Amino acid sequence: MLSVALVIADGLGGGFARAARAADLPDVIVRFDPQSYQRVVRRIRALPDIAAFSTRMEFTNVGITARGHRNEQASAEVVGPGRRGYAIVAGRNVGNRFGDVVIERGLAQAWGIPLGGTLRVDGLGSLRVVGFAEAPDDVGFPLGVPRFYLSRAGIAARFGSDPNPQVSVVELWLRDPRLLGAVLVQARTTSFGLHGLRVITRSGVRVLLDQAAGIVIDLLVALSLFALATAGVMLAASARAEIQRRLTTIGITRALGASRGYLVTTQVVEVLVVAIPAATLGLLAGFIAAVGPSDRLLTMLNEPPPGAALILPLCTGWLLSVGTPALAAAWPAWRAAGRPPVALLQGAELRSSRGSRLGRARGSRPGMVSLGARLLVARRARLIATALTLGASTAFVLLLLALASALSALETDPGALGKRYQLTASLPASGVGRVRAIPGVQAAAPRYQVEAVDSFALGETLDVVAYPGDHTVFEAPPLTAGHRLRGPGQAEVGAGLADALGLSPGSTLAIALPTGVELRLRVAGIVSSLDHDGRVAYIPARALLHGAPRASEQIAIRLAPGADLAAVSQALTRLGAPATPAAGATARGAPLVATLRALLRAMAIVDGLVCLYALVQTCTLTLQERRGTVAVLRATGAGAAAILRLLAGAVLALVVPAAVFGVLLERLVLGPALSQLAASYATLELNAGLVQIVLVIGGLLVAGALAVLVVTRRASREPVIAGLVGP
Repeated sequence: MLSVALVIADGLGGGFARAARAADLPDVIVRFDPQSYQRVVRRIRALPDIAAFSTRMEFTNVGITARGHRNEQASAEVVGPGRRGYAIVAGRNVGNRFGDVVIERGLAQAWGIPLGGTLRVDGLGSLRVVGFAEAPDDVGFPLGVPRFYLSRAGIAARFGSDPNPQVSVVELWLRDPRLLGAVLVQARTTSFGLHGLRVITRSGVRVLLDQAAGIVIDLLVALSLFALATAGVMLAASARAEIQRRLTTIGITRALGASRGYLVTTQVVEVLVVAIPAATLGLLAGFIAAVGPSDRLLTMLNEPPPGAALILPLCTGWLLSVGTPALAAAWPAWRAAGRPPVALLQGAELRSSRGSRLGRARGSRPGMVSLGARLLVARRARLIATALTLGASTAFVLLLLALASALSALETDPGALGKRYQLTASLPASGVGRVRAIPGVQAAAPRYQVEAVDSFALGETLDVVAYPGDHTVFEAPPLTAGHRLRGPGQAEVGAGLADALGLSPGSTLAIALPTGVELRLRVAGIVSSLDHDGRVAYIPARALLHGAPRASEQIAIRLAPGADLAAVSQALTRLGAPATPAAGATARGAPLVATLRALLRAMAIVDGLVCLYALVQTCTLTLQERRGTVAVLRATGAGAAAILRLLAGAVLALVVPAAVFGVLLERLVLGPALSQLAASYATLELNAGLVQIVLVIGGLLVAGALAVLVVTRRASREPVIAGLVGP
């Protein structure tokens, strides 16, 4: 469990930093409409603090074919000399001759393209794949469009050289990244004449990647921490249980004159004999279970796996998994060795005053079950420790199920990331009344949207969205800074736009509408939105219509809980406006969700095995300590069925409080904690539902039944005389 948690936490948590370092990610990436190389270079050289720059030409919507796969939306990057901004993870970079191509690693894995394989590009023919690349400025295929890289020299060798080629992308590296703000200000004054500019900084790249997968990374890292805590509790409980199992042996050893220090050392050595090979096997098993799905997810994010960097955290985890039971064994061994030997020899049995009840319990199904419960409850400390462990594991599995449901919602439910309307209809604002009259419609309002640019020379494009009222009724992307709109002169802006323009609450947003009218609004808040890469602004409808009276409009429709979507859509069709469902949150989310489910499945399986082990251990320990009681019952006629009912009572006394604790822990602590963690990306409900709770508790009962059957079979094979004589 420790190994799974460490692989996920270290792999995903540091993925972007590794990718940026390996790829030499530039400080600023500028995209614009194609311009001549010399014209662009003149503007770059007018900027301060530039350590290096490189240019490339980007072609979109290129058709590619390989190994039976076809894609019409690929991006071709024709790179010039200098620093490249992407890492070669296999093979080599493109050379100066025509026919070489480098493709993204995600594309190679998804389509099964080997090094030396062939990629057919429309207009260029068949090219030989000489390398695989990772470019952390965007997510990889299949989450993003497939990208491949060609050399400008190779294209010139095929089609002839051009002393002043067209370029559309510039990558800038600064001498001092702290001067980024000054460089952007200067860029505003030197970029006149360059159209369609889109600027993003290194921190902006991280923001966009966070919007694409940051919620996944943060949630899985948090889950890993919960797994660490659960594993730690399990190790400590296991070590303490081993001491309880050996109380009689400790008592005999003390009676023969052994010192407390000798007993503690002996116990620790015995624990290490088991812990060292177990920790080694567990580390390898957890690594194998998690590294595959984790690496696949990193490939989709265009981030490299940690590789050898995992050795240190895994070794730390190994030491922890060895040291925890050793330390946990030392303390109870020290305490136990300090007790009188007679008390140690007698401490495992029920008091004799209860013996008179055994006869009444024998042969009575409820009596045997209640006896089993009393046998377990007699060891309150162990009961509490084991119940807490099982409860934590139960809560953990419930959290995994809730997260899996949330991930499916991210893929298909537009409301998962802030959109609260389910349908849109192409009707004028005057049709709102008729739409609201449709049964099942909870709210309807005109939704206006235009594409504008900021008023500075950078020409940053943005989507302007407006409602004639509270837009959070229909769209409420999570607020990360500031507050919601409160007046006609305010705006909420997306994090991508805020990063590109250096905006913060209280700043002035100046946007130029397609009509030529300029709006100046005060930024009220920053929101986390996936629309247009976070380049979005929510403004009051009155302000937008004042500058763009013919802005594109449609009616956003929010349905009442339980409303029939199909019936509402049919009613809108009868009004002459076919309904359009709101778009899901992730357009290419299926591979991502599948990979995440594989990770969650691996963690859940490990957690389930922990629960089963804890139950088997508890049943075994109960019988070990109560060998005399069980032997008396068997000697007086109790068979395997009676022993089974005895253990069933013990398991129920453990499972019931553990299940209650696990459900409460997930709903009151873990679920809300992860929901708060996800608040900067999405409004997610991570509390397990009734069906999930029933399934997990059912699984816990099945694990308990298996434990009872295994231990009953083992106990029935022991001769009765062995239990009467004792160890």
